[in-house]
Amino acid sequence: MPAIDVYLPEGMLPAGHHRRLAAALTEALLQAEGAPLADPYLENTSAYIHELPAGAVHTAGTDGARTVRVQVLTPPGVLGRDAQKQLVARATELVAEMVGDPTQASRTWVFLTEAAEGGWGISGVAFGREEFAALAGGG
Repeated sequence: MPAIDVYLPEGMLPAGHHRRLAAALTEALLQAEGAPLADPYLENTSAYIHELPAGAVHTAGTDGARTVRVQVLTPPGVLGRDAQKQLVARATELVAEMVGDPTQASRTWVFLTEAAEGGWGISGVAFGREEFAALAGGG
């Protein structure tokens, strides 16, 4: 199952939007993967919203930068090039929408990372293509 981490300065995301952003990003990711919006995908796709102290986010040009980082970890080979483009565009759009600033898109980085074959696990099982295929097929 994929995982999403969002890093942003505290106070950028309005109160009550943490869950909305997590759910919207999860839906966008599962759609890009072509996975159904159902269990076990919804139950096991994790989304972490990390609010950092205002002085913890910097660029070379400024302290207290209003940049956002979205890190997406997927199983090996699940996102083709079109799906990558779709996910980056949608994740960027969602962040800008949720923080209420259309210009946020130019300060939102989306990083797509594939786990190595067998490179993550849950319930004591190191998952690779074979295990993910079995899980998706209910086996």
